[in-house]
Amino acid sequence: MLQLITYLIAYPFIVLISILPFKVLYLISDCLFLILYHLIGYRKKVVLHNLKIAFPKKPESELKRIRKEFYHHFLDIFMEMIKTFSISNEEILKRFKLTNPEDLKAFMDKHENILLMSSHYGNFEWLFSLNLSVDHHGFAAYKKVRNRYFNDYIVRSRSKFNTTLVPTKEMMEQLAKNDATGERYVYGMLVDQSPKLHKTYHWSNFFGVEVPVITGTEMLAKKYDYAVMYIETTKIKRGYYEAKMEILSENPREVPDFGITDHFMKKLEAHIKREPAYYFWSHKRFKHMRLANEEKE
Repeated sequence: MLQLITYLIAYPFIVLISILPFKVLYLISDCLFLILYHLIGYRKKVVLHNLKIAFPKKPESELKRIRKEFYHHFLDIFMEMIKTFSISNEEILKRFKLTNPEDLKAFMDKHENILLMSSHYGNFEWLFSLNLSVDHHGFAAYKKVRNRYFNDYIVRSRSKFNTTLVPTKEMMEQLAKNDATGERYVYGMLVDQSPKLHKTYHWSNFFGVEVPVITGTEMLAKKYDYAVMYIETTKIKRGYYEAKMEILSENPREVPDFGITDHFMKKLEAHIKREPAYYFWSHKRFKHMRLANEEKE
């Protein structure tokens, strides 16, 4: 009952905000920045700690500049996420463009099933719109929201881009079910999260230290022999992004174990280094790490 009441109170405000023009949304974002960054200081220590590990040679003044830019971006993403509830297909295709659709089409014509690996970089919420540019039916793994009414609303909103959302814990079952149909599918995974230590199968190099990484996408690729691609998202300017698809492996069973995952981590690190402010630094990216075979937490 409490979940329903919370949803009924918040829903009108979410709808109202979502129909506002982008200029107004970014004005709200700027106001929220003053509150979140200067008054509340939400996770400022966590972000700076992450940046110090990732960029140990940068002066603290530069790291704080990146941190400040990150919070502006972080709040823009929050407002853009709300805008997703009302944005049209035409509008989102203008703001989130695929730069190499011809390459992607050729790759998809060649492979019946594809796994897409991406990260919490740029506007990862709008990645769902990429399915408007492909013929394969799209499935995307997502983490459920605790409030089931908000969860259902979010799923409906994101599904309007012809993508079926599947809870992360149910993705393996969904993939096995789809594989038996013989149809053509594409699966989107955000794979830069940190797994629980007791579920860690591999540690990968990330900014000079070893961190536990999720290997489920590579495991599925090898099990079903599905091709794997990497999505690199670039922020062009406020409210506009471009995504580029790159091949990670066309024959995953021929790649040594964890090779695909390590390749992904290297590409992600290189991308972050070019524009570090647009990565999701507010998570504890280095909660667990190893250096010189010694684990540090």
